[in-house]
This record gives sequence, structure tokens and C-alpha cells, in this order.
Amino acid sequence: MALDPEIKTQLAQYLELMEGDVVLKVCAGSDAVSRDMLALIDEIAGMSAKITVEKAELSRTPSFSVNRPGEDTGVVFAGIPLGHEFTSLVLAILQVSGRPPKVEQQVIDQIKALRGQYHFETYVSLSCHVCPDVVQALNLMSILNPGVTHTMIDGAVFKQEVESKDIMAVPSVFLNGEFFESGRMTLEDILAKLGSAPDASEFANKEPFDVLVVGGGPAGASAAIYAARKGIRTGIVTERFGGQVNDTLGIENFISVPYTEGPKFVASLQEHVKSYGIDVMTQQRVKRLEKKELVELELENGAVLKSKTVILALGARWRNLGVPGEAEFKNKGVAYCPHCDGPLFAGKHVAVIGGGNSGIEAAIDLAGIAGHVTVLEFMPELKADSVLQQRLFSLPNVTVLTNVQTKEITGTDKVNGITYVERDSGETKHIELQGVFVQIGLVPNTEWLEGTAVERNRFGEILVDSRGATNVPGVFAAGDCTNQPYKQIIISMGSGATAALSAFDYLIRN
Repeated sequence: MALDPEIKTQLAQYLELMEGDVVLKVCAGSDAVSRDMLALIDEIAGMSAKITVEKAELSRTPSFSVNRPGEDTGVVFAGIPLGHEFTSLVLAILQVSGRPPKVEQQVIDQIKALRGQYHFETYVSLSCHVCPDVVQALNLMSILNPGVTHTMIDGAVFKQEVESKDIMAVPSVFLNGEFFESGRMTLEDILAKLGSAPDASEFANKEPFDVLVVGGGPAGASAAIYAARKGIRTGIVTERFGGQVNDTLGIENFISVPYTEGPKFVASLQEHVKSYGIDVMTQQRVKRLEKKELVELELENGAVLKSKTVILALGARWRNLGVPGEAEFKNKGVAYCPHCDGPLFAGKHVAVIGGGNSGIEAAIDLAGIAGHVTVLEFMPELKADSVLQQRLFSLPNVTVLTNVQTKEITGTDKVNGITYVERDSGETKHIELQGVFVQIGLVPNTEWLEGTAVERNRFGEILVDSRGATNVPGVFAAGDCTNQPYKQIIISMGSGATAALSAFDYLIRN
């Protein structure tokens, strides 16, 4: 196996950053995957005098571990970490060599403070753009804490394990042999789930902010940057930085950037925010907003933050169908990310619910993996852009059903079919299939505002004027959580800037 010349050039630059020696311990058989894995490892080892290769006995074949000389780190790759996971391999080599991770010291201290034995296993697909975040977080924990180990497992290589554990969504993480969590998790998410998260005391002595942004997506990041540029005290409080964009693969409509991917885009946002010294508080959910002399925000951990102005950039999440079987079979055939979970349905029959751009893009992607794709759209016509529809209808293994209403997702231990009603005839029909991908738009993350003075419409969207102001003085809103008609990254960022400038104007006038 030979690396692409461009990738090899980039890799050579990264390997120059190694600070110490690394030993790759390899467990290989005579199969094709083992041969390809050995070829990759030999190629990488040949690029740096600091990398040596040894044979070893590991629990899976083929696999290899990344270690320091005379010290096992617990970092193991089962399969060949290419595709999106190649970055995970490069980072593991650099961090094991002694290269400091780009992580806050507080988080490093949390990792090192963990007591006990934590043996993690993460099942991934190499096409999953969400998986590397989880793999890299758990690898880092293994490197920093001797009580933690982590193995990345390519589900396509270890199919029997995937089937025996009924894994139908990636990443799927197991801890000490038991299911731990599925889906995107940050390092902070994992630590919080292990019981290591900031408590109220860490927020007790914070001075009031001039501008406090709730939400760390494109709108929130933009708002915080524009506020900080005015030289005023700015903070962001968010559950996860990046929001919904973390779950977006290809971004092709951000003007001046022909193509990027969600996680890369979020990383750039984060670096930009950090460069302004903004107080970023992650892993925090707000449960109460009250306008007093200052605007008060109460967090779920009991802490209360105060600010002269607040910008609500709460974002939105995938809308659920709300039909029987959806919740019961989530990650057991019901999925929301075709890029992540699509490879698990190779050769199978799947359905895509939703005929908008997201739904049709999902159907097109899945058609290249699945045996057959059935698209179900509630309206009489698809809503996706014509260029996407043309591409969809050119595919031989796609069926499109319009003017139908999904009634139930059926199954036993996992999905086995979908029941729908033809809206014109009222006839109920059933399709046997193995997976359902839900792509029916977004719902704003504004439920917690129920009972506050902030006005919302019947869709739950916050009502704002042309300046991003809500009906509550000093409270502004931006992005997908508002009643702005178009939910696009570039529009959200613009509205975030508008809200920040309006908040600054408010501070000057009050």
C-alpha cells in the first residue's frame, strides 16, 4: 500500500515535529488487510528515524499499537486507520512522541486525575467524519493516563464483532466490555460522562460580562468575535463548541471556500475565538434566563452568570419524526448521519425520510453503498434543488415515494421495516428494510426559554427584529434558533455579527 504523494508530503512535515522515539508494535496475519497494514506501517516508519517497528501479540489481528520505547501507552488501531482516521494515527504518533496536545491544561489535569481502569473500544467506519473526534479524545486519555487504554476498531474489518454486538451506528464506544455511548463526543463530553466535569464553584467568582453569548456554533462564534473586537468583556457558554456544523460533512456554499468539512470548519472557528481571549465555557447547559439589573443565566450545575447583554445563538438539531419505533430503534437501524452510519448498511435496503436538500443528498450518498434506497416525502413533490433531483433520478437503485406519510418504524431488536400511508388514497403500505435515515429538517434548541419573557413563534423560533434584538431589552438572538427565514451557515454568521454590533450599540446607549 502506497500513500498518495500529496499526503506523504504532508505526513513528512508532521513527522518532523516528533519529539521522541515511537515504537509501532504490529500483530499481522497472512490476509490482505494485514498485508496492507504492514505496507502502510513500513512506509511510515521509513519516513522517520524516530519510528521503529516490532512484532507483537495483540488481542486482534490485524492491529498495531503506538508506544514509547519500553512503555505501552494503550493506544491500539485494529484495522488500517486511513480515510478520516488517518489524522488520528498521525496525532497518536506525535502525541506519543511527546508533542504537547492542543488541549487546555484544566482538561489535561482532569484526565490525569482519573482513578481506576478504563479500557475503551471504539467501533468506527473510515468514511465517518464524526468518529475521529472520539478516537482522538480517547487516544489522548490513554497517552496521558496509564489507567486508560483505547482501541479503534474498523467495523468493516471486524464484521463479526460488529454483528455480534448489534452495532448499527458509529462511533460506538464500549468501556470495559459494556456499551458506553454512541455518536459524537468531545473530550469534555467523555470526562463529564465519567463524572469529571466543572461544578458551580468554578463559576462562582466570574465578573459580569459585557456580552455573554449562549451557543458556540457559527452564529455564536461570530457574535463573540465581533463583540471581543470592540474590546469589551465577552464570554461564550455552550454545551459543545461548533454545534450542528460538527455533524455536517461537506460544506460547499460558504463563499470563498469551494469545499470544506464541518469538523475542520469548527476547528478554525475555535482557533479564531481563542485568539481573542474570549472566556469559553463548554459542557454547560443554560436552564434559566431572567432580566434584572443585569441579565442572569442559570446553568444546570447551579452556577449563575451575569451579563449586561446576552446573545442567544442556540442553534437547532435534527427534527425527529415522532412516530412509533423511532426512539426504540435509534442506533438500531434508525440513523441521522448517512456519512457516519451508511457503511454499516452496505448492500441492504434503507429508507430516507425527507425530500429536501439534506434528504436527497443523503439518498445519493447511500445509493453508492446500500443495495436499494427508498425516499419518502410528505409533500406531492420533492423540495430539493433541481440539480440534486436530476442526480437522484439518474440512479438505478433508488425509489422515490411522494405524498406519503410515515406511520411507524417496525422491528424487534432492530429495524425490519417501515409503514407509510399514501395521502391521496389513504392506503397503508409496508416496506421491509434494514435502515431508516431521518432527514426532515431542524428544530430550534429553545425549549428552555418556555416561561421566560423572550417571545417565540409557534415553531419555537425566537422573534428578532432587523438588528437581532428580541422583545427583552439587552437580549439579542442570532442564527438557526431565530425566525430568520433561511438556515445557512453563512447567514447565521452574519446574523451573529449583527447581534454583536447591536449589543455594543445597546451598551453605549444604556
